[in-house]
Amino acid sequence: MSNVPEGLYYTAEHEWVTEPNAAGIVRVGITDFAQDALGDVVYVQMPEVGTSVTGADVVGEVESTKSVSDIYAPVTGEVVSRNEGLDDDPALINSDPYGEGWLMEIKVESASVVEDLLSSTEYSQQVG
Repeated sequence: MSNVPEGLYYTAEHEWVTEPNAAGIVRVGITDFAQDALGDVVYVQMPEVGTSVTGADVVGEVESTKSVSDIYAPVTGEVVSRNEGLDDDPALINSDPYGEGWLMEIKVESASVVEDLLSSTEYSQQVG
């Protein structure tokens, strides 16, 4: 069974999103289920800081020893940070998908954007 932490929001495409902070910024990553399905991650391509992204659009890709998978923007907003650590060590996605292996941070226009995403319970049932 995959690790699906409470308190995060999830997409059907296997991304996770934090609750927006006071500045309206969410952190995004791929789920434990997704990294496990991918296998050893060897490269991550993400949007640059300042890029506007639209929810459900492809914004990057994760390359593993098995395949290449698209990264979808879980919310609409502006990329304000990207995890530069993945440039040197993309395997952080495998070892710590909800911590050091995060992908990017997006400033959202409205905190309510996460309400359309899946809860941990709903996501667990999907991947169950």
